[in-house]
Amino acid sequence: MGLTGLARWINAPADGLLAIRKNIQENHNGVIKGPWNLAVKSYRSTLTQTPGVHLPSERTMFTLQMHDNVFVLLEDPLAPTRADVVQAIADKTAPANFHPTHYRSTFLTLNPPGALEQLLTHIKARWVPVRQTSTSTAQRGQASGHQLLIEGSVFGIGTDWLVRAGIVTMTGGETKGMLLEAEYLPLPGLNVGPAADGTSELLSNLLTSVLPNVPDAKTVAVTISDAQWEDVLWDREEEERAQKEAALAKERETFGEVDDVFVYGVEDIPVKRRGDWTGVDRDRRSAFLIIGALKSEGIL
Repeated sequence: MGLTGLARWINAPADGLLAIRKNIQENHNGVIKGPWNLAVKSYRSTLTQTPGVHLPSERTMFTLQMHDNVFVLLEDPLAPTRADVVQAIADKTAPANFHPTHYRSTFLTLNPPGALEQLLTHIKARWVPVRQTSTSTAQRGQASGHQLLIEGSVFGIGTDWLVRAGIVTMTGGETKGMLLEAEYLPLPGLNVGPAADGTSELLSNLLTSVLPNVPDAKTVAVTISDAQWEDVLWDREEEERAQKEAALAKERETFGEVDDVFVYGVEDIPVKRRGDWTGVDRDRRSAFLIIGALKSEGIL
């Protein structure tokens, strides 16, 4: 798995997928590798319906099923972002020992598919699907309870590129354009400047080239800044570990190093960090961008 870029073809026609396939096969000598199927569902909290509970806004939850994993984004508009908390602590405007129970966005990875629904039912959680499951099997989206489906194909271009293209279809059968994703396999990471938004000219050029020449096509790059992604990847255990390491470093600076030939320090061994563009982390980033793109358009 490698570096990935995502784009939306907002006004793609009904035959948009066929046009992309023809363009890739004829002009890029590409081949079909297999299907690309994603399923998205949204939930809303029912806490506001509880007697005695008054909240100005509801929490929301979105799930995206990709392969055998389900990526879950929970959002609480009343909670602070991690960046806000870090800034408040730095400015000394936060209360002493301030530790919020959660931040505005929480991003989880669950396995296997269906585990979340079983958990919510088991603990009688106050979450209900925005799109209720239908007993009718006339429409696949209703039969599965999903709010929308993304269905298309994965194409290979040479040995370096994978291109995923899929049509966004609502429960009632209405289409909402297409999603396109390009993956550059030889490059597992990307170093960008602090002001960059995460875009890559390499990926943008490839995505542009696979789009058919259609007049008035509306395409939008879907990106996220490193600062935003750092908030999404926040891990409480990792943060506590970093705080302990900082405290130990300060203690060593204050009292000096232990002069003992029988002591072998391991504190300087670098901890293996997650890779944004490899394994499930690549899928996490892709899922987060897809959910964000659909939310920004009001589709979710």
